[in-house]
Amino acid sequence: MKRDNKTLDQIYDLFALRILVNNIKDCYAALGVVHEMYSPMPGRFKDYIAVPKPNMYQSIHTTLLGDKGTPFEVQIRTWDMHRIAEFGIAAHWAYKEASFLGKKTPVKVEEDKLAWLRETLEWQKDMQDPQEFLNTLKTELFEDEVYVFTPKGAIKVLPRGATPIDFAYSIHAEIGHHMTGCKINSKMMPIITPLKSGDIVEIITSDNSKGPSRDWLKFVKSSSAKNKILSWFKKAQKAENIEKGKELIEKELKRIGFSYSDLFKNEYIEPMLDKYKYKTLEEMYAAVGFGANSAVKVIARMLQEYRKEHEEENIEEKIEELAKARQKRPKTSNSGIIVKGIDNCLVKLSKCCNPLPGDDIVGYITKGRGVSVHRKDCINIRDLVSEENRMIDVEWYKESESSYQVDIEICSNDRSGLLMDILREIGTTKAKIFGVNTKTTKESIAIIDITLEVDSLDELNNAQKAIRKVESVYEVRRKK
Repeated sequence: MKRDNKTLDQIYDLFALRILVNNIKDCYAALGVVHEMYSPMPGRFKDYIAVPKPNMYQSIHTTLLGDKGTPFEVQIRTWDMHRIAEFGIAAHWAYKEASFLGKKTPVKVEEDKLAWLRETLEWQKDMQDPQEFLNTLKTELFEDEVYVFTPKGAIKVLPRGATPIDFAYSIHAEIGHHMTGCKINSKMMPIITPLKSGDIVEIITSDNSKGPSRDWLKFVKSSSAKNKILSWFKKAQKAENIEKGKELIEKELKRIGFSYSDLFKNEYIEPMLDKYKYKTLEEMYAAVGFGANSAVKVIARMLQEYRKEHEEENIEEKIEELAKARQKRPKTSNSGIIVKGIDNCLVKLSKCCNPLPGDDIVGYITKGRGVSVHRKDCINIRDLVSEENRMIDVEWYKESESSYQVDIEICSNDRSGLLMDILREIGTTKAKIFGVNTKTTKESIAIIDITLEVDSLDELNNAQKAIRKVESVYEVRRKK
């Protein structure tokens, strides 16, 4: 009373009666009897049989007014419900055998009633941090709840403040991943609308959905939905993280002057995987790409094993020798071009054909402006065939980290949202957008010129491939 700031007349269960019956039908029959005998207090009726608590508690609670106006509470439940209420969900397996007239009688465990516990254990599988699991469990156990319905009348119990996003993931992870909108009580509403008890929620999905947004994590209230969204991002980004991790490992190997074949041997790999609890190399690459570990730490652990087998060899001296050897490699221009036979030569990539790493190229010695580099199929180079004495062999420097600008032209049937879809697809690649110019013909043909910055021909091809996926686009080509 002191804690809740209540007076004695506000304590409705000072007197209480519990009625135990054999089946659910008798629960409601008993309720009819007590309501006929005494007047129920409005707002004090709770049916936990129709809507059980997540911990499996079931009972009917009603508060009645006695003959002298004294309120008292009545709880009505079956014997099985009473056992769960007294001993908790553990009763389902702790009492696998029940004593009946001195004999051991097996008790059948109903698997569907353990859904709440099984879901809790599923969360634990996705969480390596025990403290995170404990915090999640506390949230689910002590959070107030709302009761909402599917269009077919099925009840979903969600934390107070839950949104249609929580509702979608409570049905199935794939429903949540492909969610694009929702209706609450037959009315279109934002998917971040807080739900109220009694709401009827319909989820709208699309096969073309790109998946959940990271912003959803700011609005979801249930740990289940949050874990499923995080799990989706981990899987979706795993391939990208693996590639990024490989690049970081290779970059670190080059920095210290080791080759991949020198260090990546089973006798060096296994101790490293064991130290960081990785099952496979791919898992290690993904962790490095994601930022959960660093390439420096991974390689340092492998070097420890390497040193054990090469104690007579001074590792630091070897690294220094390899570093000096790198300094003797052919010098390149800022454009990442090696001009055969000439060092420190002024090199300029021709704008008429915008060559990229991977293109077949040729150099043309200009008057006073160094070497101009063209693609071999460039129209202007064909006109210079007569000046073979000014042609020079050039090649791309494979380890160059330069970037290059290139223009592409996109032709598409014009429609609403076309440019946004194209830019979104380019955003999924490593190419950077430097400029966009659009025009539409009288025939409703959209012609879009985009300037991209890429590191290689492969990056350009990836960007063009992504653009071709966009609905209505029928041609993507590199401008010459």
